Amino acid sequence: MRHRKRGRHLGRTPAHRKALYRNIIRSLVERFGTEKEYIFTTKEKAQEVRSLAEKCVTLAKKGSLHDRRRAISLLRHKDTVAKLFSEVKDRYGSRPGGFLRILKTDKRRLGDASKMVYFGWVQDRDTNVAPVRKD
Repeated sequence: MRHRKRGRHLGRTPAHRKALYRNIIRSLVERFGTEKEYIFTTKEKAQEVRSLAEKCVTLAKKGSLHDRRRAISLLRHKDTVAKLFSEVKDRYGSRPGGFLRILKTDKRRLGDASKMVYFGWVQDRDTNVAPVRKD
């Protein structure tokens, strides 16, 4: 029976998996505001990390001291948490959710042929511009 066995194991021990998730979220936050706001990773890793990363952004949007301490306990890096609570909060403060996206590619990883994706921040569009219709 599969009771209480949620999530992918990714062939790692629980401690290694937690460290992997921390490193992916940290690299995403560090790339925030640069030219490349995405990472190239496997589909399974991106799907598992997306929920944790979006919860970190929600903590940053709330912005209390308790939320900052929760983010530090998860990410274990104060500079990354400071960037999360300043820059990321400024861009996504009014957005209700969906801060990250997964863009599928047709590329496969050499070795095990796992599906690869681009995993990165959602770019806000200018809502004042009327869409162009082709008729």
